[in-house]
Amino acid sequence: MSIGLIGRKLGMTQVYNDKGEAICVTVVDVAGNKIVQVKQSAGKDGYSAIQVGFNDQKEKRMTKPALGHFKKHGSTPKTILREFRVGSDEQLPAADAELGAGLFANGQHVDVIGTTKGKGFQGVMKRHNFGGQPATHGHMMHRRSGSIGCRLTPGLVWKNQKMPGHDGVDRRTVQNLTVVQSRPEDGVLLISGAVPGNKGSIVIVRPAKKKPAPAAK
Repeated sequence: MSIGLIGRKLGMTQVYNDKGEAICVTVVDVAGNKIVQVKQSAGKDGYSAIQVGFNDQKEKRMTKPALGHFKKHGSTPKTILREFRVGSDEQLPAADAELGAGLFANGQHVDVIGTTKGKGFQGVMKRHNFGGQPATHGHMMHRRSGSIGCRLTPGLVWKNQKMPGHDGVDRRTVQNLTVVQSRPEDGVLLISGAVPGNKGSIVIVRPAKKKPAPAAK
């Protein structure tokens, strides 16, 4: 994994490209990312990675072990802590390096990881896109799933059978989105399309695994 950023989803809007076409974008606030710890494969950690903190927190709201960890590495307390691995120690940034929207270039492809919106308890039609049963001729089961098994062989309900239940609040990764605009001065990224989560939810933006970054000019 390459170095990414922790951000907060602010909502959606639209911007216009050079051709005058409107592009729907999600605005992600990535200001305030700070390197808390640098891990090196040559040291006791045994692998190369950086630990990134996001969103300041009051000391009195931190547990003592967590507060000790931040103080040990000279960082203010953060509510969100994520780790990004790199291939070797040579790719590690300095401990005091600034992380912000400038980490991504315009036109670069990224993967965005977030938690989907919660929908509560839902039936099979909304949760699994079932077609439903007949709605006329006296039928009494319009939106139910119907039979889920049989008393004959194998005589059981298979594991992972699609049934009603809690919907949403799942970790999802949307791949190969495009950074339409990177605005380091505002601390935001404008990313094409929709990303998982509600407004204000935490997301992780990382370089796309399946598409290379643009060549440095």
